[in-house]
Amino acid sequence: MKVVVIDDSPEIIEVVSLCFQLRWSGTTLVSASEGSKGLELIEAENPDVVILDIGLPDMDGFQVLREIRLFSQVPVIMLTVRGEDTDIARCLELGADDYMVKPFSHIELVARVQAVLRRVQGLSVTTEEHPFVSGKLSVDFASNEVKVNGKSVKLSATESKLLHHLIRNEGRLLSHENLLTKVWGETYRDARDLLRVHIQHLRQKLGDSAESPSIIVTEHGMGYKFATPASS
Repeated sequence: MKVVVIDDSPEIIEVVSLCFQLRWSGTTLVSASEGSKGLELIEAENPDVVILDIGLPDMDGFQVLREIRLFSQVPVIMLTVRGEDTDIARCLELGADDYMVKPFSHIELVARVQAVLRRVQGLSVTTEEHPFVSGKLSVDFASNEVKVNGKSVKLSATESKLLHHLIRNEGRLLSHENLLTKVWGETYRDARDLLRVHIQHLRQKLGDSAESPSIIVTEHGMGYKFATPASS
């Protein structure tokens, strides 16, 4: 496995490197202390996961994350001292797959990387699985290509798995706990705010109304269900 760490603290890079040496042997870790250099590394190294700080000297982590999502769907875990809800929500809306606040546990970091990679691997489907086409939405599960009104829409790995699970259960109400455990894992079963942010972002990308959604429908206090999209 290959990990890119983008952080301006040599101490943090050393701690993360030691963490993987101790708990995930065989991991190759490359690092950058600036956002621009980190972007170059991601393009050159094609890593399995990126660990990204917000506070960088040349450009903040929000901008780095925005740039990453222009060319890659690599899983990104934010690792930062900033734990405000607004920062967490912004990162998730920009396409981050997870968010950790410093100081952090070695065990938790590795567990979260493993969980993110399981979500990515969980996107794989058999070649026999047919694309989903309904109304303005089409989803090719084999290639993870999503189109709305014929235009391609880029989804993060987590968004893809969330949409996949919703479509698989079209018309069926899925509880918050069901979605969280199926997409994120058992340890996330109570993280309703995390789910809410991803649902909001997914609706935006699918052109679903935030005020009166017709594709991903909310059942207040219960969960969400995927309804057949209307034709445009």
